[in-house]
Amino acid sequence: MRTILAGLSVLLVIACAGPETGQQVQPLVDAAWLQDNLEAVVVLDIRRDRQEESPYEASHIPGAVHSSYTQDPWRVTLDGVPAMLPLNAALVELIGGLGISNDDHVVIVAEGQSAGDLGSSTRVYWAFKKLGHERVSILNGGFTAWVNARYPTEAGRSQPVRTTYTADYQRQVVATTQDVVAAVDSGTPLIDARSEPFYRGERKYAMAARYGTISGAKNVPGPSLTVDGGGTFASADTVAALWAEAGLPSEGEQIAFCNIGHFASIAWFAAYELLGNKEARLYDASLVQWSAYPDLPMDNTDNPNRQ
Repeated sequence: MRTILAGLSVLLVIACAGPETGQQVQPLVDAAWLQDNLEAVVVLDIRRDRQEESPYEASHIPGAVHSSYTQDPWRVTLDGVPAMLPLNAALVELIGGLGISNDDHVVIVAEGQSAGDLGSSTRVYWAFKKLGHERVSILNGGFTAWVNARYPTEAGRSQPVRTTYTADYQRQVVATTQDVVAAVDSGTPLIDARSEPFYRGERKYAMAARYGTISGAKNVPGPSLTVDGGGTFASADTVAALWAEAGLPSEGEQIAFCNIGHFASIAWFAAYELLGNKEARLYDASLVQWSAYPDLPMDNTDNPNRQ
């Protein structure tokens, strides 16, 4: 089992990563690193457009391309499940349209105000990993961290030149409903990244068919993996402690889920990158799909305090 010390060493490498000189790409970078390496990366700003207002057009990191996580087709309905990542062919079309090539080092930038913002970053990060794109990072703390560091910004909108992007599908980071059925049968650890009331069966997501959680799942809420529930990841030792508290191993096969795959991506990233567990997978369809099948087992379905 990896130790907390090992997790700390991961963050130390991230904090000390220097300019792009053949060094291994780090999953998390800070604003200072991005400022030093701005000419060597493609900054992907995924902040959402608001009604009649575009925060990106008002102010963004110099040279950043924009693709709103909520408006662009990062989230679609598949087999009746909302907010799923699109199929690989659509992702390839989307990424190529942003002028991103397979060789680019992509740095994903969300707003950075909340755990929900961080979940947008980790979900897009997982999409790139699913397509076999290894040169991808997240700006820890998002655009907020950049602004707080008083680094320069620019206004307007860049017009990327479409390029050819290809996928090298990485099945090992993906969990299907069939995979989760097998996991329940085998006792493979399952991580429910929803808040405790959902896990305990006191609350239910509107599109979920049933209260409760997948049988045998342990609860590690996505916001608990951030600093004060915000847009910055907690340290690796905090993640390791939360895994231990939940009775989860820090290595070996495990599957993260939530209601629709958003907070689950935070838990997946924490396991896959901060704990270094390359056997961690994400169940994108999550509880909305699982609960729709009445024969699939669930716990905490009869909580008398449910709302």
